[in-house]
Amino acid sequence: MTDIFHEVSEDMRRERAQKLWAKYGNYVLGAALAVVIGVSGYVAYQHYQKQQIEATGARFQEAIGLAQAGKSKEAAAALSALMKDGTTGYQTLARFRLAAETASDKVEDGIKAYEVLAADSSLGPVLQNLAKVRAGYLLVDTASYADLAGKIEPLTGAGEPWRHSAREVLGLSAWKAKDLADAAKWYQAVITDKDVPAALRQRAELMLQLIASDQPAKA
Repeated sequence: MTDIFHEVSEDMRRERAQKLWAKYGNYVLGAALAVVIGVSGYVAYQHYQKQQIEATGARFQEAIGLAQAGKSKEAAAALSALMKDGTTGYQTLARFRLAAETASDKVEDGIKAYEVLAADSSLGPVLQNLAKVRAGYLLVDTASYADLAGKIEPLTGAGEPWRHSAREVLGLSAWKAKDLADAAKWYQAVITDKDVPAALRQRAELMLQLIASDQPAKA
């Protein structure tokens, strides 16, 4: 008797399932198909993005190669093209590299290019501050120490990502202005920072030796 009831129950479930499938089966198949298409589309898009990034990276390296070969105009043209149609990250790299190439040809134009980058809020504070430091290196020969300190000194604090370079800029500026006390202060800040890159530390140590030799002898 139990088997009969079980078979009737199974038949009823089967019939109910068939009715549900007849009513909603197309929707289920459509949803499943949409998932498959969505996943396939996402994978294809990821592959496309990867190809675009790799292609843009190759173009950027070609531009760098042109610059290193002394073909400044060709390099500038290649970098300008990347700024227009390269992937986002390489567009930013191209802007910074083009500013550097511009500075190698004409310092004043390079300073302006970095100042434009420093004023571009879409880059974010870290890259904006990097542009300020790069401009600072170029301004050392022309700007007064006071003017440069007003622009760069906020970037010298502990925890600032570009503090090492910012301190070097101000140390060099003060030294050129014959302000040996401030020059020594900034170079000392460089060498006492445990995270300073080795090459920068060496430069700072050499400058401190030079500053010490410039100090007037004590009576």
